[in-house]
Amino acid sequence: MNLIKKLGIIAIGAALMAGCTPKADTAKSSNTETTAEQSSATESAKAEAKDSADMKKIGVIQLVEHKSLDIIYNSFKDELKNLGYVDGENVKITFQNAQGDMSNITSIVQGFEGDKQDVVVGIATPVAQGAMSLTKTTPVVFSAVTDPIGAGILTDMNAPDKGMTGTSDAVQIDKIMDLALQITPDVKKVGFIYNPGEDNSVTNLGLLENYVKEKNLELETVSISTSADLQTAAASLFEKVDMIFVSNDNTVAEAMPILTSEAIKAKKPIYVGADSMVMDGGLATVGIDYTDLGKETAKMVDEILKGKSVNEIPVKVFKDDLFIYVNTDTAAALGIEIPESIKTDKKFVEIKSNK
Repeated sequence: MNLIKKLGIIAIGAALMAGCTPKADTAKSSNTETTAEQSSATESAKAEAKDSADMKKIGVIQLVEHKSLDIIYNSFKDELKNLGYVDGENVKITFQNAQGDMSNITSIVQGFEGDKQDVVVGIATPVAQGAMSLTKTTPVVFSAVTDPIGAGILTDMNAPDKGMTGTSDAVQIDKIMDLALQITPDVKKVGFIYNPGEDNSVTNLGLLENYVKEKNLELETVSISTSADLQTAAASLFEKVDMIFVSNDNTVAEAMPILTSEAIKAKKPIYVGADSMVMDGGLATVGIDYTDLGKETAKMVDEILKGKSVNEIPVKVFKDDLFIYVNTDTAAALGIEIPESIKTDKKFVEIKSNK
């Protein structure tokens, strides 16, 4: 019996020892695995940081959100992808919207200066002007600047001399007004709404003044400082004129549907400076496809990232491959018949509102 008891005690002790040993081994194994995981995570973080540091950085500043500028930016991104630049993989694109506020542009520019971008893109004239301080250290490519020389951002379109180049959306005032007189030949008084703080609009006003003088038309102008002023200004102006023309003024474009609503109430047409403004209800324009601006801007960025200097890249002015854009929904709402000679033109593009 004593022998049996002893054997039992020994067996129990062995079992207890056997039960304890795996726990210690498991803890040791767990600690080893945790250390390995931490090491792997650290190496992964280091690799990710290295990859991030190796990425080219592109900063983009857009003046305000409206269809023309949105089209440019989206087209720009798509073309960059076609050229092999994928955001988050081999390039980092930082997009900032200035919300139409010059003080925001200044803050964004300062931020990009600190982040040391490889190239900065400025969409619209006020942004290009606000980004001039960046050119001391960073190449800048602008897009949709109507009059780069008049805006003071360079003095030579063929050999940019102030650290930036880009694309120009010069408005074809004569062609647009010729179209207006073809569609609505009884026009005698022309209205023009613009923000005098935008150099592009001031340039276009000068061109329009020359045109109406040559055609013996009357011109009535009204200025606004924010898009919130547009409805009142338009309602007042429509009482005095037969039609309104707006160029590529960003303040007006931001609230284009409001202007369209006032035009339909007044039963008078609006002729505009960009295809996107026709999409938002303007009656008609003659101009470029704004996706082309975005594509060309991306190609310029590509050249710079591959080592080309800004002064080696001439400003691209889009003035040759022009289309006739007409919003037929707006025409119907105004009771205006578009001449067959326009509808059968090979450059005619029919646009439906919000489509």
